Amino acid sequence: MDFTNKVVLITGSGAGIGRETAVQFAKSGAKVVVNSRSNSGKETLELLKEDGFNAIFVQADVSKVEDVKKLVQATIATYGRIDILVNNAAVVLPGTIETTTEDDLLETLLVNVQGTFLVSKYVVKEMKKQGGGVIVNVGSVAAEKGHKNRSAYSASKGAVLALTKSIAIDCMDDNIRVNCVSPGTTITDGVQAKIDSADDPQAMLDMYLARQPMNRLAKSSEIAHTILFAACDEAAFMNGSNITIDGGLSI
Repeated sequence: MDFTNKVVLITGSGAGIGRETAVQFAKSGAKVVVNSRSNSGKETLELLKEDGFNAIFVQADVSKVEDVKKLVQATIATYGRIDILVNNAAVVLPGTIETTTEDDLLETLLVNVQGTFLVSKYVVKEMKKQGGGVIVNVGSVAAEKGHKNRSAYSASKGAVLALTKSIAIDCMDDNIRVNCVSPGTTITDGVQAKIDSADDPQAMLDMYLARQPMNRLAKSSEIAHTILFAACDEAAFMNGSNITIDGGLSI
């Protein structure tokens, strides 16, 4: 997969899957726009710059329309185009239908759904001008298989999957492909921190492993490579699809 001189905007790339995706795109020749709503994106940018890759960092909250406009405008001002958008920014707040607060529900929907919607909306406008592009939305197996204590998150990722198909059919005539990658539980720094900070770390790890038929969690690199595949020219006939990479969880 060769992304030489492709401009790739990756939301939520300050850590975890987003950071690894930024690294893999850069290694494949892309010019990378790193985004996060905190300063964590600066660390990703430093990693890329240390290896001589072409990248910038734009701090923005994807749930806010003015921030999204700033993010897209900064990308266009620097690189002149956006070839690939990866909508990765998300929050994962625990809670059942009874315990999830209204505030947690709203934050989840604003970041995970409205964020994906808004960034896609303003990037599509640029992609139409340039004659096409690719969008990859990062969903979750939680959209297909219920996860305990993740009601708002599961609902939000179900919306992301539906939105993927809707944008794909709306933008097909504009040469814009839209696909979704739905990971299972991935051993990111954030997940490892949850395990380490639990009252019983081994019990927490065992809980995660118990729902994984392959008896391990995904690596960030495995998810990142799947995102690159969804965006590559070799997969140009794939549109409106969902790639589930969950270690057999949804079987």
